[in-house]
Amino acid sequence: MVGSDVVRALVVGGITALSFAHALSFAALAALTAVYGAATAFFTPAFESSVPCIVPEHDLAQANSLDQFVRPAALRLVGPALGGWLVSALGADIAFALDAATFVASAVAIASLRPIRSGGTAPASTRTAIVDGLRFVRRHVWLWGTLLSAAIAYLAFLGPSEALLPYVVKNELHASASALGFVFAAGGVGAVGAAIVMAQIGQPRRDITFMYVVWTAATLAVAGYGLARSTAQLMLACLAFNALEVAGTVVWMTIKQRNVPRELLGRVSSLDWLISIGLLPLSFALVGPTVSIVGVKATLVGAAVIGAAATLGALFLPGMRDIETQGRPSPPAGRVHALE
Repeated sequence: MVGSDVVRALVVGGITALSFAHALSFAALAALTAVYGAATAFFTPAFESSVPCIVPEHDLAQANSLDQFVRPAALRLVGPALGGWLVSALGADIAFALDAATFVASAVAIASLRPIRSGGTAPASTRTAIVDGLRFVRRHVWLWGTLLSAAIAYLAFLGPSEALLPYVVKNELHASASALGFVFAAGGVGAVGAAIVMAQIGQPRRDITFMYVVWTAATLAVAGYGLARSTAQLMLACLAFNALEVAGTVVWMTIKQRNVPRELLGRVSSLDWLISIGLLPLSFALVGPTVSIVGVKATLVGAAVIGAAATLGALFLPGMRDIETQGRPSPPAGRVHALE
């Protein structure tokens, strides 16, 4: 995580330097953004696998709720407002420089952490790590079934929802950019509210069932983007989608942390991100052709129905809910696992 933060600080610092020198081109920005994305891809699975090492097991649900509280609050509420103010008041160059400094601060904070338990043994090689992660995922229906259904659902609805939401605001509702900002802000409020609620109730006893039900409802909420006839209705749909999505995500993160051996958690989290979002480029690429054939409204409603069907269908795979009824095995002597 420290290494990823250092790389991202250098990338954003490079953008800052090129911007100050009036030498920032689109090609350079695209290349630096790719490096930034690669560093983030290393950071996120490492972050998820580190949580059980620094938080007691009985606090995992609350810790994941806190993460899902801070993340949307920063990304959707405080971040955009602060970023806009910095750019307008100090200029984009200074805003980028301050952004680079935040990664340095993050690296310092992470370096100061003292885990309360080991993160597990390191694999012999990268190939071994990948094989071990794939083997573990393949043996557990709740893992491969969730990753497969997420890949299909994201393929169906994420591209249309991300690409068409601004279009709907501007061309269907004839609203302003500020209206779009309110829609995104409503989503942030929903995410923050759901994180607070999940922190209070903790991990549901039927966690797999709960997760699939709220994710199915979240996907159906995307249909509201196509059916909305006012900004207020669009805000409500965005709030519902983000609230339900976060509720399921908190539960999913806790399930992984409790049921995946600690030494495999980083690898499983990496596969989770890779498989779940692997089809996203195709999802975005299909938006334009689909809209040209069936229209914006039908695309959004159809995406919601297909995504919800793929999500709910996975709940009924044989063995999907076994971990809800199985007790937690005792970890081997001398080792500590976050197993259920």
